[in-house]
Amino acid sequence: MSEPKTRTLEVPGAILHYDVREAEAGTEPILLMIGSPMDATGFAGLAERFRDRTVATYDPRGIGRSERTDGAAESTPDQHADDLHRLITALGGGPVDIFASSGGAVNALALVARHPEQVRTLVAHEPPAAPVLPDREQAMAAIADVRRTYEREGFGPAMVKFIAVSSLRGEIPADLAGRPAPSPGDFGLPAEDDGSRDDALFAQNLISCTHYEHDFEALRAASTRVVIGVGAESEGEMAHRAGVAVAERLGTTPVTFPSHHGGFLDGDFGMKGDPDAFAVTLRQVLAG
Repeated sequence: MSEPKTRTLEVPGAILHYDVREAEAGTEPILLMIGSPMDATGFAGLAERFRDRTVATYDPRGIGRSERTDGAAESTPDQHADDLHRLITALGGGPVDIFASSGGAVNALALVARHPEQVRTLVAHEPPAAPVLPDREQAMAAIADVRRTYEREGFGPAMVKFIAVSSLRGEIPADLAGRPAPSPGDFGLPAEDDGSRDDALFAQNLISCTHYEHDFEALRAASTRVVIGVGAESEGEMAHRAGVAVAERLGTTPVTFPSHHGGFLDGDFGMKGDPDAFAVTLRQVLAG
């Protein structure tokens, strides 16, 4: 695998930056690794474990190096899906294989519903799709409370509530939004509000991603092989439960991956997972 080559792509409302690590040999399709709000740096370690394949990563619109030109405050999965469609076209048109994590999994499912011909296999790991949960109303209300907290108090208090929602195991209690939150300082987070309201997670993607209604009829009819992944250590958490529910709506069984929601991470991007074992499982899944 060569060193990553950075390229840019102008799309409606944004200029995307993406990286291509070219493999000298091999007949497998390009492997596109995506997240949201995670940018390309979060997939560097996993890409290194697929040196026999050409790997592409990118920064979604409004995140990392990819600047927005439309002045909009929020991004939607449909916008991200259109960006991915244009990115795959720039890469050669596909079909590609995709590993998609978290919000990236939501965006990739939206892509496949529209352009299944561009994706051979999609591995969607723990999409936080709140509308498919049996406790959807409580889940969406708790997430909306995180957004309101961000708008009212800033990053630290919002992140504390986000951690509480995303790490809670089991159904979301109806009164979760009204419970007192711990101090941000207890989590090493800033308690003071710096006045900014442009965070990629809270301002741009939180509501539009988690509240997105997937087109399951189109996904079931798609030519793409769609595999839903869940973490072995995240059972009961919202994204894990949503992954199981999405798989059920697709008529499939989710694949359990080693570690947790970020199991592919090697520690350079926040929480550390088990990237070696994760890559082995991903390789097996992609091989069918």
